[in-house]
Amino acid sequence: MISIDATACPHCGRPDRGEPFRVLSRHSTATGHTQWTRCGCGSLQVRVADGRGTRVVSRSGPAATSAASR
Repeated sequence: MISIDATACPHCGRPDRGEPFRVLSRHSTATGHTQWTRCGCGSLQVRVADGRGTRVVSRSGPAATSAASR
């Protein structure tokens, strides 16, 4: 996964604070929580929510689709 400092998905352009994204898991931390999410384009994202707000701190490229999954 790549670290980022942006406010939109570099793969589809959706704003990080916008929908659609799906929460895959959520984990409490000492300062807030961490969420693993999937953007509408399929990019896996790690979001951190703490006293500074919520932000995407890492993301992958969109999930590859295969003929078997269609």
